[in-house]
Amino acid sequence: MKKLLYYFSFILLIACISCEKDFLDTSSPSKLSSETVFKTSSMAKAGIMGVYGKMTESNVYGQKLSVNWQGFSDIETNQGFASGTAYNSNTSDQGTGNFYGDPNNQTTRWNVLFQLAELASASVDGVRNSPILESQASKMKPLLGEALVMRSMAYFELVRYWGDIPFKEGTSKSDLSNVYIGKIDRDIIYASLIKDLTEAVDYLPWLNADAEHATVERITKGYAKGLLAKVALFAGGWSLRDGNLFPGKDLEHNPNVPEVGNYYVGRVKNWRDYYQIASQQTAEILGNAANPHQLDPDYENIWKSVCGAKQNPFNENLFEVAFGLGNSGDVGSLMGYEVAGASKYGSRGFGGTYAGSQAYYFYSFTPEDKRRDVTLSWTNYTSANVEGVKSDPLSVNFAKWRIYWMSPSYLALHKTATSRVATGVNWILMRYSDIYLMYAEAQSQLNGPDSTNPVAQISARQALEKVRERAFGTGSSKIKEYDADFFEAIVNERAWEFGCENIRKQDLIRWGLLYDRIETMKQTLCLMLDNKVPVKIFDKTYQPTDFPKTVYYKFKDAEYIDKSSLNYYTNLPASPGPEYKSVSWFPTSAAKPLSGTNKNYIDWPVKVLLAATGLSKEYDYSGFLSRMSNGGEIATSLSTYSMGNRTCNYRSFYAVYYQDVYESKGAISNSYGF
Repeated sequence: MKKLLYYFSFILLIACISCEKDFLDTSSPSKLSSETVFKTSSMAKAGIMGVYGKMTESNVYGQKLSVNWQGFSDIETNQGFASGTAYNSNTSDQGTGNFYGDPNNQTTRWNVLFQLAELASASVDGVRNSPILESQASKMKPLLGEALVMRSMAYFELVRYWGDIPFKEGTSKSDLSNVYIGKIDRDIIYASLIKDLTEAVDYLPWLNADAEHATVERITKGYAKGLLAKVALFAGGWSLRDGNLFPGKDLEHNPNVPEVGNYYVGRVKNWRDYYQIASQQTAEILGNAANPHQLDPDYENIWKSVCGAKQNPFNENLFEVAFGLGNSGDVGSLMGYEVAGASKYGSRGFGGTYAGSQAYYFYSFTPEDKRRDVTLSWTNYTSANVEGVKSDPLSVNFAKWRIYWMSPSYLALHKTATSRVATGVNWILMRYSDIYLMYAEAQSQLNGPDSTNPVAQISARQALEKVRERAFGTGSSKIKEYDADFFEAIVNERAWEFGCENIRKQDLIRWGLLYDRIETMKQTLCLMLDNKVPVKIFDKTYQPTDFPKTVYYKFKDAEYIDKSSLNYYTNLPASPGPEYKSVSWFPTSAAKPLSGTNKNYIDWPVKVLLAATGLSKEYDYSGFLSRMSNGGEIATSLSTYSMGNRTCNYRSFYAVYYQDVYESKGAISNSYGF
């Protein structure tokens, strides 16, 4: 895949734009005039490329927004099942993933995102004020569109992770008169982002419409419209509100989340207006003959392509943040199919569990769903240069990034590496399936699942089933087998489609379902470990006997396991044959032993129940544990740990770092009880 010269361009931009430290740690406007920096289209392009380059930094999409900040959801754990005190550490990514925030936690600083916003704003102002904006409109206006989108991206992430934030539509002034500003109501910010994105859409071409936009590493019309739809869904969605900050707001309160003091979960009363924007924008993509994007018919090929540094041949991906091999990007090395160190691939491992999953999510899939074994893997590659089968129900690797699919250039670099190698694997920010599912959600919420937008020319139900058709194959009866509650079907489908793509937690937040879905997962997973009663996982019900006590498998050759040989859903009475090996599955590993020191029957449920407990004020599992075989022993162990944030419910936002609060000169303070 063509890699843009972001690093060179970023240096060029910084040479043009001087930096001045302020409490947001952002860049002040250029000491040179906008007309000087943006007086030629080539200089303007270099400036825009510099903004793209900023997105590759570790505190943006290089690591935080791609790996660490996935957080805990009902399908992702982000190292959430931590032992000891790591689960609620106030200074680590593990604690943050479990919603334990603190102003002293520098792993959740917002400064680089504000730098991105400021650089994008400088480019917006520069292009707007350029003397060649109209005379070279075909070159300059698409650049303006890209800058507007990147500014919107930065502020969108800031609002989603911190809530109400300092916000301005332009750049910082040299006299700092608009730098030390307080927090702005997120509803005002969302309205501004929607205005900017609506403008940007008109300036941007479709992918492949010209030579400049022949790669998904550049922002094009499809992504801009898709992002506009996504921002609109969040603008109309639920989120935690601090009534102390903006008292008297007339919002709809979520009755399913208990309010504590002035902290409540709310959304704007005109949320349907925002859903209408989402419905229309996605419809205009789906129904436009000029739209070059389509679903890759092979779900696995999406990930083979991006791991191999190739552009998807069907243009499934609307936008990818471009990284450079050996220079940037931790996608794959910190999450993905597990490869042990000291194997034929080199001394360094691959595919860590910074973002992992668990047995509940695995068993939520229909066995025939092709996405299951692309998304998750119980198998790994061992230092003995053969595959093995892991059996820890609390640690299942996401496998969309695999060393088997990496480019020869990466493999050569990894083989001789003695420390972590920047993979250069692009981070996919939006796929075409998201357009179908956002359309299905917005259209159905407004008009019902069988309504058809005349522009899209398909119903919400048809859009959902288009995504399922790829998952199960054309003609499969499974395409139409989903939850009768269409909204529930959307919630489930987005889980199966987007695992480990940093989408799920934020989806659950805007739906007002984050707490409920996490607690459902935790308690169901504990009952799976107990293996005494039936459990419901998404739209499926499992009997205790549906989970095998032993999983058998055989090799298809000397190195690789025959994946079809694994009996994930059948409890076999004995080994199928002498060529089979076996591992104890979780009903066996989690059982209380008659003798010995195995304490999985206590330790595993405790880890599960401790996870994500920074989300709400307090937790009491005594009633639930009374239903479990060893509930008394589990309760005794659990009582030695602290749970709850002691302040409010649904606290998914991060705290503002103490230094940023201090340097604001009193303009901002922390919210949500931090």
